[in-house]
Amino acid sequence: MAKLKEVCTFYSGTGFPTKYQGNDEGEYAFYKVSDIANNVQLGNTYLSVCNNYISGEIAKEIKGCILPKDTVVFAKIGEAVKLNRRAITSADCLIDNNAMGLAPIQDKLRLDYFFYYMRNLKMEKLAESTTVPSVRKSLLEELEIKVPSLEEQKEIGEILDKVSVVIQTRKQEIEQLDLLIKARFVEMFGDLANPECLWDKSKLIDVCADKDDIKCGPFGTQLNKDEYMESGIAVWEIPQINAAFLTKPIHFLTEEKAEQLKAYTIIPGDIAMSRKGNVGKCALFPDDYPEGIIHSDVLRIRVDCKRVNSLFMMCQLHFSGMVTRQIELVSSGAIMAGVNVTKLKQIYIYVPPMELQNQFADFVRVVDKSKVAVQKSLDETQLLFDSLMQKYFW
Repeated sequence: MAKLKEVCTFYSGTGFPTKYQGNDEGEYAFYKVSDIANNVQLGNTYLSVCNNYISGEIAKEIKGCILPKDTVVFAKIGEAVKLNRRAITSADCLIDNNAMGLAPIQDKLRLDYFFYYMRNLKMEKLAESTTVPSVRKSLLEELEIKVPSLEEQKEIGEILDKVSVVIQTRKQEIEQLDLLIKARFVEMFGDLANPECLWDKSKLIDVCADKDDIKCGPFGTQLNKDEYMESGIAVWEIPQINAAFLTKPIHFLTEEKAEQLKAYTIIPGDIAMSRKGNVGKCALFPDDYPEGIIHSDVLRIRVDCKRVNSLFMMCQLHFSGMVTRQIELVSSGAIMAGVNVTKLKQIYIYVPPMELQNQFADFVRVVDKSKVAVQKSLDETQLLFDSLMQKYFW
């Protein structure tokens, strides 16, 4: 074992004056935390997309810290710390002072091995518990890492690379199946934004049986984290919506607490929508799942099955550009966007004949069977990856 300060070089970020921002040419890329996030979301391990460049002269003027190629960079302050995003510099560059960089010393640590270690490091657990999360350099310096021989590090990196490729392949397969559903939606119902669309038009709340059928989860003191249990009535949150309810819940409530929150119950056939983060992301609560409670960051939409097929409606909320644009417009928030429930009720949707809705829903169910199989394989591979990470690094 070795401390990080013994096997890495630490690099600080640089303050970036507004007057020098916005240039798309220059000797050095200047990456903000948002640029790091963009690259990770695009699937880039190495930084390649940047919105700001500066000259060597400006770098000297602002006393910029130049990070060498093959430095692992990440957010060190703010909410971005909790997202655990890491990337590697692809050339000499600068980062803003909300970020930090660690470069492995080559004769002690291989980059691929070290990057996996950093990916597995949960920064939010290291952050100081203040209003604004922050990770101190002095704390990171004292963290320990296993340092096997360089040859062993290479073998470990190659094994983890192979498992990572399988994980990425499974995720891409799920994305392709989603694209298949979207293509079928457009084929059957056309462009709903077309003014000549002949389908009946309605407000979202008008295809629900009750005004409270569109509802967000419990707020404030209605549900505290210390009330979570290891088993009981499930609390359904954003991660489960993002995985179309193919991943298991991690928080539960007692039956007594769930009864107190019965107004926030989710039942089979309900549509769950993310209010925060990936705003507007939807998933249909499965027919074979027991009732649960929605989290405060989740919206429940319960449509009238006599008017609309809930699976069709979920896909319309997901795939119709006309509808998704409306959802964007009813999302607000200075720090983090959140769907306004009152405004969401008033957005317009289309109601094709029930026969067509049901035909489309039947097609989606067939595709979903394939998604379940792929998701199972993904979960098993992710479990293998997590166990290997535990074995190699902790």
